Amino acid sequence: MKYELRHTTRYDYSGDVTLSHNEARLLPRIMPWQEVESAELSISPAPVRLRERSDFFGNRVNYFSMQDLHNTLEVTASSIITTSARPFPPTDLNQTWESAVDLLKTGHNTLDTYIDQAHLEAKLFTLDSDFIRHDALLAEYARASFTSKRSLIDAVIAFNQQIFSDFIYDPEHTTIATPILDVLASRRGVCQDFAHLAIGCLRSLGLAARYMSGYMETLPPPGQEKLQGADATHAWLAVYIPKWGWLEIDPTNGCLPDERYIILGWGRDFADVTPLKGVMTGGGNDFLSVAVDVIPLPRADANAA
Repeated sequence: MKYELRHTTRYDYSGDVTLSHNEARLLPRIMPWQEVESAELSISPAPVRLRERSDFFGNRVNYFSMQDLHNTLEVTASSIITTSARPFPPTDLNQTWESAVDLLKTGHNTLDTYIDQAHLEAKLFTLDSDFIRHDALLAEYARASFTSKRSLIDAVIAFNQQIFSDFIYDPEHTTIATPILDVLASRRGVCQDFAHLAIGCLRSLGLAARYMSGYMETLPPPGQEKLQGADATHAWLAVYIPKWGWLEIDPTNGCLPDERYIILGWGRDFADVTPLKGVMTGGGNDFLSVAVDVIPLPRADANAA
């Protein structure tokens, strides 16, 4: 699939802002299944300083500073992206979820292979983070899918469906500050809550899971229902499968991410991949508006056919 992506964030302030420093994680990652043809930021008013680097997780981060008086800030990320099918673990990858937990605990003796390095990096995603803490209640909830000696992949896919079936999508019920134990108790929330909850459950079992930030296709193909969360940034997660890699799941929609999903970045939780954040002096109250369009485009090879 080929997409044009536009994400506009606008802040209107009740007073003048005299100085601000900001960072944006709004440009998509390059992946084997995600080709980034173009990606750029448009910032108004124009910043006095703008630079890009990769953060600890390899996400693209743009830093910019404003020193002139302003009472609005508008940041638009525009990208052209081509996606393809993600890989799936081989059927002969025979490991239980308990063996994966044991492997993450013990690790490897050397660091001279790709698998060892990936394994070492995955261990970071077994630890507590800003929004996610280990808890026995989270582990208990997950055990309905993670039964004794069950295949890790089968358990992960079943757990994805478990959250999808047990929880109601309700954008009015939670905020970014809602603890995941409250989400577990109420069985309501949004994609961010369900991703945090799933990650907390998996980590509480001893598995490695990371938070994925990105988008889904806004306009569904004919005959398909519109996916929840499609008009904003979307959140899902990926689970580490030892000796293979990361398997993405989306508990909000009860599916495995495919060509409709565009990855911005990943981290331990939302705090690592906040799309736009910063500090400022002045400004008074602020009013935020966000508009996201993910527009399917015809592919050149399809036209040639």
